[in-house]
Amino acid sequence: MKPAFQRVILYARFHHRAHQGVSESVEQLVAFLKKQSIDAYVDVETAEHFATSLPTLPRDKMDAMHDLIVVVGGDGSLLSAARIAVSVDVPVIGVNRGRLGFLTDIVPLSLEQQLADVLAGHYTEERRFLLKTNIHDGDKIYFEGTALNDVVLGRGSETHLIEFDVYIDKQFVSHYRSDGIILATPTGSTAYALSAGGPIMHPQLQAIVLVPMFSHSLSSRPLVVDAGVSIDLLISMQNESSLRISCDGHESRMVKPGQEVHVEQNKQFLRLLHPLDYHYYDTLRIKLGWESKYQE
Repeated sequence: MKPAFQRVILYARFHHRAHQGVSESVEQLVAFLKKQSIDAYVDVETAEHFATSLPTLPRDKMDAMHDLIVVVGGDGSLLSAARIAVSVDVPVIGVNRGRLGFLTDIVPLSLEQQLADVLAGHYTEERRFLLKTNIHDGDKIYFEGTALNDVVLGRGSETHLIEFDVYIDKQFVSHYRSDGIILATPTGSTAYALSAGGPIMHPQLQAIVLVPMFSHSLSSRPLVVDAGVSIDLLISMQNESSLRISCDGHESRMVKPGQEVHVEQNKQFLRLLHPLDYHYYDTLRIKLGWESKYQE
């Protein structure tokens, strides 16, 4: 059995569509944690949108050895919390109040029992890697960001295909005319990359997939490479206006013709926890609607 946690930090984001369900689970968690011999807090961002009796805990006071971040919401909320968790090396587990929930495992109906088991040390832990990216022009860096799911080069204000070159470990790969390209981790392979025709990658693979979006060439296909490579996107001067780079759909910046986008594996990993009854292939089958062998 793993060591139990001494403190829990609740994290939730305001979202009009799911606010009622998130609020209910936050209230349930607050009441549940008060019954436990464990210190409970809310993240400073959460405290702005959800009224609770719990004190806030500054992010620079979080402790990698004794703390656990419990995220209430969907995968988007967990992606936001991941940025905090990675910076302080605190593990994360999610209560699913979203639509799919590839990353948020605990279901609201069994919230207290599943979380009680986790707090007692009955859980499994995965290390999910992130991507880090920057926009640069020679030695000058204009933007830096990280992504658990994907880094996406998109059209920005362009209304037609954009042009860019892809280099891997400084070796030229291809020139693209397309709507853009998605660079996804295994975690992100079931997100935007999947809708663009990319492969599903097991989360423990150390790999990155490059998925062109609506390429002008019929021979353009997703490309899976080792996670240890460096990837550079050189934005062609043929583009008439700036393009856009986004990280997990949250952080985004414009990138000008002639600038470069550099992407590589982040040195810090996300510590993602699961209940003991979590099985990755069960999650795929349920979330993607795959048929069971027992169905007639």
